[in-house]
Amino acid sequence: MLVLPQLKTLKRLLRPLSVRAALEGTTVEDRDTGAGAPEVGASSASPGPSGQGNWQQRRPPEQRSANGQAADAPQKGKPKKRRKRRRGRKVFARDEARPEGDRSAAPGKTAGPATDPKQTPAPAAAPASRPEQATRRPPAHELPVFAALDLGTNNCRLLVAVPTRHGQFRVIDAFSRIVRLGEGLTASGRLGQPAMDRAVEALKVCGDKLRGRKIRKARLIATEACRSAANGVEFLERVEREAGLKLEIIDRQTEARLAVSGCGSLVERDTQGVVLFDIGGGSSEIALIDLSGRRSPRLANHIVSWTSLPVGVVSLAERFGGRTVTREIFDAMVDDVAGRLATFDGRDRLSHLKASPNFHLLGTSGTVTTLAGVHLDLDRYDRRRVDGLWMDRDSVDRMVERLVGWDFQQRCANPCIGADRADLVLAGCAILEAIRAVWPSERLRVADRGLREGILSELMADDGVWRNDGRGRG
Repeated sequence: MLVLPQLKTLKRLLRPLSVRAALEGTTVEDRDTGAGAPEVGASSASPGPSGQGNWQQRRPPEQRSANGQAADAPQKGKPKKRRKRRRGRKVFARDEARPEGDRSAAPGKTAGPATDPKQTPAPAAAPASRPEQATRRPPAHELPVFAALDLGTNNCRLLVAVPTRHGQFRVIDAFSRIVRLGEGLTASGRLGQPAMDRAVEALKVCGDKLRGRKIRKARLIATEACRSAANGVEFLERVEREAGLKLEIIDRQTEARLAVSGCGSLVERDTQGVVLFDIGGGSSEIALIDLSGRRSPRLANHIVSWTSLPVGVVSLAERFGGRTVTREIFDAMVDDVAGRLATFDGRDRLSHLKASPNFHLLGTSGTVTTLAGVHLDLDRYDRRRVDGLWMDRDSVDRMVERLVGWDFQQRCANPCIGADRADLVLAGCAILEAIRAVWPSERLRVADRGLREGILSELMADDGVWRNDGRGRG
């Protein structure tokens, strides 16, 4: 039995070890780095970039207690060395940031202690060294950073990402704001002053985000509003002066190709034919994709026909009205779009595949994501549940009928529509119905991704970051 002097000596010896263990286990999470943010490019619905601000990585739930304190905070009766090992795993898991269910090592990499049970673990006396082992994925600040900005007729969107596994990337920053740049453009042919002011303010935010990072490559595009407005070029000169960003106006063919590139991972291997459509604010791009032959890595290589209709949700709503939409007005909007599609010479290029069970529609726009959110009866929009969702013909029919039956206030009250889109969603549904009439399909896949993801995929592929081991090393 230990006597009192011996107990006091033992306490003095243990006290420095306890303090050192606490210091080694302390971690600080940098939300701006996006470390552990979801990867983009997987074919299943997974977390990723969106305009809802949910791109930030959340801590695994088991690492937090009910009162918000770290679950590995000192507890009575637990050895101090045990606490140090748990802290080491926490840091490693967050930096590794693998999606749930994917714990395998990447090609060309040796798994770290948290993923490979066969590997000899680090000595218990120094578990805090695990995150710095050379076998794990490089931290986000060591990877090349790429950026994509899309200034459309209705939205201003930015994505900043780093490459991960081959063909995929992780978003580390994002921004989205409804600016309605094309407001009044249909009637006047020019961008209005209030609309330009709103867009410039949003672009200043994007400029600050980009200047705060070391960007390897970026592409900043403007679409239909700047493309068709008489003062579009003049407006972009103002953007360069005031926001410090130089945007390029892309043509409609490039816009269609980028939309296809952004959605490539949502087209499964057994698919034979796809009609991909992007319902925008001022234009709608449609691409017919034939995959019945030999398939190449880039989905855009399989486009056999495409068109860009000079009509979108903003322009259609301004011509027919968006707040009060009767059944007769809705049908008139559908007929207007159908007449434009009738002049599309390449519309029958997939006629030999339309009866196949491996043919489907793929929609990337606020219209289809809104329909999906209403279909799922979400209390608030959740990209993780919407992106990649399959909807059958009857489900789409029911959702369109429900929205047509709602008045403006009911549309505003729905959390997946809101006041910002309540006057535009029925115009989008009319465009969707015209597309479904030409290319009837039993299945529609919903994509909450598009031009920005297509830009990032092409930038990274052209830069060769996936050429060796897919870990983003150029």
